[in-house]
Amino acid sequence: MPDLFGNVLTDKVAKGIPDVKLNNGLKMPILGFGTYALSGDVCQKSVVEAIAAGYRLIDTAKVYGNEVEVGKAIKQSGIDRKQLFVTSKLWVDDAGYENAKKGFEETIRKLGLEYLDLYLIHRPRGDVKGSWKAMEELYKAGKIRAIGISNFSPEQLKDLLSYAEVKPAVNQIETHAYFQQSNDYNVLKQHNIQMEAWAPFAEGRNGLFTNEVLTQIARKYGKTTAQVSLRWHYQRGIVSIPRSSQKAHILENLNIFDFKLDDADMKAIEKLDLNKTQFPEWS
Repeated sequence: MPDLFGNVLTDKVAKGIPDVKLNNGLKMPILGFGTYALSGDVCQKSVVEAIAAGYRLIDTAKVYGNEVEVGKAIKQSGIDRKQLFVTSKLWVDDAGYENAKKGFEETIRKLGLEYLDLYLIHRPRGDVKGSWKAMEELYKAGKIRAIGISNFSPEQLKDLLSYAEVKPAVNQIETHAYFQQSNDYNVLKQHNIQMEAWAPFAEGRNGLFTNEVLTQIARKYGKTTAQVSLRWHYQRGIVSIPRSSQKAHILENLNIFDFKLDDADMKAIEKLDLNKTQFPEWS
């Protein structure tokens, strides 16, 4: 394993998903299950299947509109809450000190949980300073085990660090083979803030699943392009949260710890970087 953030813990092949160690000492699985665009019974069923398969990091957000279903799935799974790492996010509408406190309480009520493992500011909009102060207080009170950010640029991170009493533990951003975010990667490494990838497959945009380079590498190891993509994130020390409602893919995405991309593979994937978002509508 490369020493990206200096915090990827010992590879637990055949024992589960390896952890990363956040800057506050908390352990976080390096591979999790995303729930964006999953709703209703499909969401609940998918999360139950993911937990049964071995995922312990479950990622949701207020704006996904599925916190209730995620909470039901957690209960249905029968897994001890302490074994799970649950992430949610503060939406723009709840920005500001008082609103953030209310937004958090609404989230844990919907999830049916007493605490969150990680709570992120979903987008750097509105009164970020007030939101962060509220989140720091919730963190110090033990309601959240780690606090972080999402979709923050290095400049926006620098501004937050100018007043933060608690350094963000995570920045969840778009990153995949077509948008490798090398500058953000280096800045986050410098500050010992864990990089986490949303849309690690770029949701298949620009033909990622059929990309010739990824297909050739996948064939070499008897793997799929999705598995190669996740292994690439893993070898860079980046937490990723693939999403699927199909049980076969949920299982497939876990099966990335029995092979290793060599230097030539990593360099070939590096050349795929287009250095631009594949989701301009979200910018």
